[in-house]
Amino acid sequence: MINNLGIDIKSLPTPCYIVDERLLVKNLEILDSIQKRTGCKILLAQKGFSMHSVYPLIGKYLAGVTSSSLFEARLGYEKMGKEVHIYAPAYIEEEFDEIMKYCDHIVFNSFHQWGKYKGKVKTATKKIGCGIRINPEYSELEHPIYDPCYKFSRLGVTLPNFKPEELEGIEGLHFHTMCEQNSDTLERTIKVVDEKFGRYIKDMKWLNFGGGHHITRPDYDIEALVRSINYFQDKYGIDVYLEPGEAVALNTGYLVAKVLDTVENGMNIAILDTSAACHMPDVLEMPYRPNIIGAGMPDENLVTYRLGGHTCLAGDIIGDYSFNQKLKPGDRLVFCDMAHYSMVKNNTFNGINLPAIALYSEKEGIKIIKQFGYEDFEGRLS
Repeated sequence: MINNLGIDIKSLPTPCYIVDERLLVKNLEILDSIQKRTGCKILLAQKGFSMHSVYPLIGKYLAGVTSSSLFEARLGYEKMGKEVHIYAPAYIEEEFDEIMKYCDHIVFNSFHQWGKYKGKVKTATKKIGCGIRINPEYSELEHPIYDPCYKFSRLGVTLPNFKPEELEGIEGLHFHTMCEQNSDTLERTIKVVDEKFGRYIKDMKWLNFGGGHHITRPDYDIEALVRSINYFQDKYGIDVYLEPGEAVALNTGYLVAKVLDTVENGMNIAILDTSAACHMPDVLEMPYRPNIIGAGMPDENLVTYRLGGHTCLAGDIIGDYSFNQKLKPGDRLVFCDMAHYSMVKNNTFNGINLPAIALYSEKEGIKIIKQFGYEDFEGRLS
């Protein structure tokens, strides 16, 4: 059972991502409560969670989706059917007409991009709200790979490069400076944003706070978030958008894997039918150490194992974990918090198959949404 929640993991194929609908609804209710209290609009950032089988459920709570590409925009348009926003560092010219077909809001990374496409937007068959992404050159992140305000960042317009004379047709500004952070960081960030760009915000219809807000984390200070939203709304009379991805699916899903073999080379090693490189790349990229139900830190329990994937990559290592009994082939392990990013970032390196995708609900129990096979590997490399 998964954490005594009544989900029978033995009935699942492995490896398999499984999302608990009850936990997803809990997160959505928290997000919706902020919308109701403040009047802001919260969007699902599809870059973090694109399990579109639950888009109709998400759409009951959130205002729509935000996208980073044509395909994400189309997915949100077709599967949720609410507001569709998009931002990209640069748009591919051949795709832009189709992007306009799906999107209600388009945010540009530079005034050059805005100048290139504003003629198309103005002659579009529907109203499209356009914005400019700004870079306040302030962030509190430790990992440069996730820091949009890192030195020489290509993301957003800095104040010295801002061109107020080219704002005609622009109705909103967008900033994204955070990653997995609490609202105290946001409070400090908005002071910088207001100080640098307030003179332009006052003429806008909306301001987008971007993503990286860990709103559904147990220790998240919701009151500080509400204050930040109300600050801009009250001062400038504008609408506020937020676009979290991780907060929507945080702690709602698992990855169930099976032990294939155990070997010894100076320590106990278990080889699994899942892979850090293929199925949870943030473990290698962040780096990130997922929790495993029933396991602890090295030497915390009776026996410690290094868990590795079944690819040929020497560094395909998930981490060192301790257990209360020895692992044996066939044992199942349940990795926590695997709904966001893991699914959207996975890959078929080495021809390793993708994990199945399942959903658990009180009404239907376990439902296998998708299983993958050779055709998925062969088709993407045609």
